[in-house]
Amino acid sequence: MKIVVQVVDEASVRIEEHQVENTIGKGYTLLVGFNHEDTKEIVDGMVKKLVNLRVFVDENDKMNLSIKDVSGDILSISQFTLYADMKKGNRPSFVNAMQPDQASQLYDYFNEQLIKQDIKVQTGIFGSDMVVTIVNHGPITIIMDSDEIIKK
Repeated sequence: MKIVVQVVDEASVRIEEHQVENTIGKGYTLLVGFNHEDTKEIVDGMVKKLVNLRVFVDENDKMNLSIKDVSGDILSISQFTLYADMKKGNRPSFVNAMQPDQASQLYDYFNEQLIKQDIKVQTGIFGSDMVVTIVNHGPITIIMDSDEIIKK
């Protein structure tokens, strides 16, 4: 599982085909991708790490606060392209990405686990063509990879 975490002042996703627009204020925009080896247990570990990640600045201008400490929101966007393989040629291969039906289930589970942490979560629509607008703060962007964080 890979998550690109961006600290934002605001963010939104628009899905025209479904006439949906979801917006958040201060918090995270997450780009979330899954590979073939990902499980609910891996998702649980990544959620725990994410909600405790201290990248918001405190009164001393140090990155010392979590999303819960600042009452931040999350905009969660499914992003299978995080598993692009560029080893051959110039056109990426996505063979390492989890199949859509399984990935959709894990993505829903991931968002449910965040909500259980009392965090307001807005999402895109899995598999849809989306326009994401991000006002990145800092800019602060962290890449979380379960291969580096969670022992499989």
